[in-house]
Amino acid sequence: MIDLTINKESLDANIRKAKENNIILPTFKQMRHPEENVPENIKEKLKNVGLWDVNPLNLFRITWNNEPKTTGGLFGKPNYIEFPKALTGVDAKIICMVGKFFPTGCHKVGASFGCLVPRLVTGQFNSAKQKAVWPSTGNYCRGGAFNSKLLACDSVAILPEGMSRERFEWLETIASEIIATAGTESNVKEIFDKTNELRATRTDALIFNQFEEMGNYLWHYEVTGNAISDAFIDINSNNKNLLNFAGVCFMSGSAGSLASGDHLKQIYPYSKIAVGEALQCPTILNNGFGDHRIEGTGDKHIPWVHNVKNTDMGIAIDDNDAIALLRLFNEAKGKEFLTTELGISKEDADHLAYMGISGISNMLCAIKFAKYYELTEKDVVATVLTDSVEMYMSRLEELNDAEGAYTPIKAATDFASHLQAIKTDNLIELTYAERKRVHNLKYYTWVEQQGRCADELNDQWYDQDKTFKSVQKQADQVDELINEFNEAVGLI
Repeated sequence: MIDLTINKESLDANIRKAKENNIILPTFKQMRHPEENVPENIKEKLKNVGLWDVNPLNLFRITWNNEPKTTGGLFGKPNYIEFPKALTGVDAKIICMVGKFFPTGCHKVGASFGCLVPRLVTGQFNSAKQKAVWPSTGNYCRGGAFNSKLLACDSVAILPEGMSRERFEWLETIASEIIATAGTESNVKEIFDKTNELRATRTDALIFNQFEEMGNYLWHYEVTGNAISDAFIDINSNNKNLLNFAGVCFMSGSAGSLASGDHLKQIYPYSKIAVGEALQCPTILNNGFGDHRIEGTGDKHIPWVHNVKNTDMGIAIDDNDAIALLRLFNEAKGKEFLTTELGISKEDADHLAYMGISGISNMLCAIKFAKYYELTEKDVVATVLTDSVEMYMSRLEELNDAEGAYTPIKAATDFASHLQAIKTDNLIELTYAERKRVHNLKYYTWVEQQGRCADELNDQWYDQDKTFKSVQKQADQVDELINEFNEAVGLI
């Protein structure tokens, strides 16, 4: 469970700081359905606030339900798109929740808030004295640094030195401190080593490790899970309520998004949860090794917050497919091929820019999932687009320099080789024994390396009422503490 023990002295300091900086915190209830629950006076003020502005009011835009506007947007239905069959090649409807319209352009701002807010409203984190440390393979530390800035506290962003240039350039304007660790997406242990070093040497540092913080799990269970359910209800109502919710597919970064699958299985008991990983570093399929280029996907370990016992499938995605499709979806000749040769509408072609590299990989996971289970036009598969191509423009420049200008022939080749040719290879339907094998991989990271107790690990498998299901029930408790915090601040 998330520890909600109160530290009165630090809590009082947090309340004073919030009062000084005009900070009001959103509740989980407001993040789930802001159109109904955000106060009208806050909505009025948001009409003059940009989506990425460093303004505490943007805490209320930590939701999937933002209007798709860069300035002044309010709230409506959750942002999602459906890919056309001409693109996916499958009959099933693949819907993707769009992360671009969160502050920072990525839903990780929500996961980081889910980790931070319980510590803030209990006083376990002292915003006046401590720095919030955000270890990440990219987007989570951006979200954490942004939330820290909105809450007027110092932050330390930790991410691999090989991540895209856009991440570092933006962080330089937001984070109090940036630490670049060795390697790229695959080098998660190096990030953990750095956080352990900070924990041992800096008394002012409090680590918010997304890979083990159950606030990450709770935020996705509550907010992403409800958003996907609302999106399914919306698309189902447009199809005479004849559709079946088949499941969710997510690449495993911190594995937080998978918690939404736990939520959805409770609503749609026959749905499934599939977890993706890079073929070049197949931890679930083959116990983890290698390097890959799917930014935002951590590997060589199983995150502590991943409920493996409730996961039905592991799917490996070749990073060559994701990188090739990044060009196909965003180069002018690629979009021209999609619209003229495949007959995809200009609107659908423009929506492809909503996908970053991990989003493209999520789409490929959903396609493989649909093909494996032979899903029909009555089935819906959901995934998320963590961020957009805006975080990868430098990668497109690098590819252009390395491979030359993009041509119609290259577009046709990439579509045929990296999308049309997607098959059901390099995946595994997880039996009970296979799930337990994957779960047991947590031992090497979390017990041997990170000091967790083996009894905690066993509880995740044998006593889920005590572990994951207990966390699922904590949103109302956290909301009660948030409301008490806001009342003490006195700005509502």
